[in-house]
Amino acid sequence: MNLIIDQMLAKYPLHGEEDYELAIKEIVQHLSLLGLWRSKFYEHAAFYGGSAARIFYGLNRFSEDLDFSLLKSKSDFKIDKYIRSIQDELNGFGFNFSIDKKKKIYKSNIESVFNKGNTVKNFIAVDVDDELVKTIHKNKKIKIKIEVDTDPPLGADYEVKTELFPIPFQVKVFSLSDLLAGKLHAILCRQWKHRVKGRDYYDLVWFVGKEVPCNIVYLKNKLVQTGNWNEQEELSGEKLLEILKDQFREIDFEKAKDDVRPFIIDQQELTLWSRDFFSEVVDKMEFV
Repeated sequence: MNLIIDQMLAKYPLHGEEDYELAIKEIVQHLSLLGLWRSKFYEHAAFYGGSAARIFYGLNRFSEDLDFSLLKSKSDFKIDKYIRSIQDELNGFGFNFSIDKKKKIYKSNIESVFNKGNTVKNFIAVDVDDELVKTIHKNKKIKIKIEVDTDPPLGADYEVKTELFPIPFQVKVFSLSDLLAGKLHAILCRQWKHRVKGRDYYDLVWFVGKEVPCNIVYLKNKLVQTGNWNEQEELSGEKLLEILKDQFREIDFEKAKDDVRPFIIDQQELTLWSRDFFSEVVDKMEFV
């Protein structure tokens, strides 16, 4: 196994298949960010979403995807030219992944690719015990979705974050206030028919616990862009809290817990989850 990968794996508690899969997925995310830096991708885009909060701000849960936003709208942007840099980076560290462009079924402002690797091959690449490898289905895949918003709303601020390992590199990342605004947009607008994404609610608690104020101007711009708010209508903090509390009445928080459980270590973090709990959480939220 590559010595650098060995050092990266050493940060994780590795007791079984799920632990190794989450660790490999996060290491692959990290190396993908490095590959994109080599390609000068961050001259055009910034990192946001749950993985950005996890990697650069310390969010205490694992995250699946890599989400980016262009710094300014560019309808003809194509992610294809940056894919090779990710592929080369992963191959250079001994991983076995391929990247497939997602075909658009309908017109959208999101460019998507899937980074896929055979679980068995990548477990072998990092020297997972043979007995554990034998228990894994030969066709099982590790998947990471990479998305780029090519028509971002205005109002976001960015920070440049420096990583020192495996080599020094820098990533342009949304500020915490804008990450919170994006998370609230997801909570208000995510269209899931039969289940709620509990990870959104877990992240909300984390942001409020860190006393991160919400960039309400950016949130309104996102809501307007997606057709969920009238541009002429003011969005105040008071109005936002009212909408959120109405939504909490419709949430099945037991199902929300089930969604987030695989991504956290301490399950007791979910003990208090209820409509009243989240109403109290958002009452503590501040705005900028």
